[in-house]
Amino acid sequence: MTDDDGAPVRARGLVKRYGEIVAVDHVDLTVRAGDVYGYLGPNGAGKTTSLRMALGLIRPTAGRVTLFGRDPQIDGARALAGVAGFVEAPRFYPYLSGRTNLEMLAALDGDGAATRIDRALATVDLTPRAKHKVGGYSHGMRQRLGIAAALLRDPRLLVLDEPATGLDPAGIRDMRTLIRQLADEGITVLLSSHQLAEVEEVCDRVAIIRTGRVVYEGALHDLKRTAAAAYRLATTDDDRAEAVCRSAPGVRDVRREAGELHFSADEDDVARLSVALVDAGAAIRLLAPQTASLEDLFFRLTEGDGAAASAPDGAPAPALAGGGGAP
Repeated sequence: MTDDDGAPVRARGLVKRYGEIVAVDHVDLTVRAGDVYGYLGPNGAGKTTSLRMALGLIRPTAGRVTLFGRDPQIDGARALAGVAGFVEAPRFYPYLSGRTNLEMLAALDGDGAATRIDRALATVDLTPRAKHKVGGYSHGMRQRLGIAAALLRDPRLLVLDEPATGLDPAGIRDMRTLIRQLADEGITVLLSSHQLAEVEEVCDRVAIIRTGRVVYEGALHDLKRTAAAAYRLATTDDDRAEAVCRSAPGVRDVRREAGELHFSADEDDVARLSVALVDAGAAIRLLAPQTASLEDLFFRLTEGDGAAASAPDGAPAPALAGGGGAP
């Protein structure tokens, strides 16, 4: 048994086919305890299909996924102990209040869930609107109510599928704050999203999926380190500096932009370039590194030939236990 066998989520060789369409193609990933884990990809890349298999909502064509060491296909509902969240949008009875919806879910869950309603509402900042009908809630409020429903299960793992989709900037900010708060309380979070700014703010580890295949999995800071460092340069003689840059070993992608020179190079090559610029009579006014954003890296990894299968991820999904169950 390896250290990862009891991980909150462990997938190996996960495959899902719909006829000729391969929606998920031999996915391997590991969500470790304490992670805020971003599962990223364009719409239709296979994110939601992967989550459905992980939660036992659909059966894999091949491969295996376990939650805290338990396989939903073998252990059934026991595999979901300590797991909650929602796949796609959480659903509630719109003609009932937020509190009443939670009370109904708590009655189904048992195990002290009813005693956690007040705390769950307070955590997601819905206490003032708890007695109002869900039909009058904004989209962001319904998303937060979905998280409150998940918290009734006192989860160790929280699975959230596109929780910030459709939210305005304030709602996205509030969702980020809430996710970080839950992580600080010791809950492992698996966050599926295509909103990169959201992920960059809250996640420490990521997997990027493209047309059903994982093209990167690991720490977010390691992903950023894989990109060649980019630099901005301004000197007292940019014409001469450009000539020096173009002839300097290890300096690549030299171009002018907004009155500055831009290029890519390793640190050692930049140090040698600095000396060469001064020797050439182009004194340095500005030399600043530019860190590649997650958006830059995401598009490098996901753009290219081939179209993702969108039909499976676009189909209606049942709600995960604890994430709202009304039609």
